Amino acid sequence: MAETRRPRLDVPRESRRPLLRRPSYDSETIGVFAEQFARFMGTAKFLLYMTLFVLVWVLWNWLAPDQAWDPYPFIFLTLMLSLQASYAAPLILLAQNRQEMRDKVIAEQDRQANARAHADMEFLAREVASLRMAVGEVATRDFVRSELRSLLAELDERAAHADETDQPESGGSPATT
Repeated sequence: MAETRRPRLDVPRESRRPLLRRPSYDSETIGVFAEQFARFMGTAKFLLYMTLFVLVWVLWNWLAPDQAWDPYPFIFLTLMLSLQASYAAPLILLAQNRQEMRDKVIAEQDRQANARAHADMEFLAREVASLRMAVGEVATRDFVRSELRSLLAELDERAAHADETDQPESGGSPATT
């Protein structure tokens, strides 16, 4: 009897190396290329180049059909433009996705800055309110002057009243107590 070996569950299996390795690429390089490509495709220069290319192609095949290198030139032109569009669309979408990610990061930074500014404004508003309350309890220069004037007037009245009571009446001596 042949004994079958069961795999042990406490020992990791040997990893098999795949026959075909996945190609490695730098996503940042591809993203930068996609953004540059999308920027170029959105320029008047690109539109001018494509228009000139199509015009030359059509004129060459229309005016000199015996020198054309392709028996079905307009079908081949359509195929080339379709191929160009099939590569352009994903590259433009990749550039838009990268821009969207940058916009999200910027929006998050703006939100955080706004939250900090809001907290700072609330803090400053509380500080201004506490200063107003503190200033309300502090005597101002005008208040102190008015109090001193009223005290001076009161002292003048007392002095005048004291002078009146200190003067002897009709030759008599002041009474002592």
